[in-house]
Amino acid sequence: MLWERITVTKSKHEIRETVWETMEQEKVGRFPFPLRGRIPNFKGAEAAARHVFGLDVYKNAKVVKVNPDSPQLPIRAQVLKDGKTLLIPTPRLKDGFVIIDPAHVPPGEERKAASLKHMNSYGKVTPLDALPPIDLLVVGSVALHRDGRRLGKGEGYADREYAILRELGNPEIPVIGTVNAVQLVKDDIPRDEYDLAVDYIATEHEVFATNTPYEKPKGIVWDRVTDEEKREMPVLEEIWKITRN
Repeated sequence: MLWERITVTKSKHEIRETVWETMEQEKVGRFPFPLRGRIPNFKGAEAAARHVFGLDVYKNAKVVKVNPDSPQLPIRAQVLKDGKTLLIPTPRLKDGFVIIDPAHVPPGEERKAASLKHMNSYGKVTPLDALPPIDLLVVGSVALHRDGRRLGKGEGYADREYAILRELGNPEIPVIGTVNAVQLVKDDIPRDEYDLAVDYIATEHEVFATNTPYEKPKGIVWDRVTDEEKREMPVLEEIWKITRN
């Protein structure tokens, strides 16, 4: 008797859990621990970052937004070393974005300036209506598919940050994701309309264009924003006012 193969579609949560478990088993995670519940730091983050620096989209960018997580610290530091303006979202987007002008960072202090602990000492929180045009966006991820689909830790901040920039009038921005090779999955990652896809993926071994067929958010999907989210993320209320005045 012939048995028809059944494809089981995993949920986003199941895919995240599998990746975190695999990273633990293969011992490719790095401090901070536990890996679960966060954008995991990974062995090879520096090598993945070096691949990013060879991309034309990086070389040509003048203003780069990078997430504040540990595995992207080498990228944030190099952005400043290369004389580019660095934009870092504040934790949970409570205060919007911090801008660090490389001219205000003494040579040798780029890594310190790019750290979550010290970024406010070297940069400043900038009003949303004063943000410069962003040329490139680097995101952390729990899982990435080679076609550009992405899973973060499940709280939607990278998706929301991109949508905020687009809502404020920024043109579409190329997006790079850096991960350990074990975070590349073949699973059919479920997608929602607000999910962010990446254009390039860098691991410790390679960098490649995803040629993603998936559209990025064109702005905030306001009917998905709850009153609780507006309270927790005052920046949303600010954007509502800016874009409707």
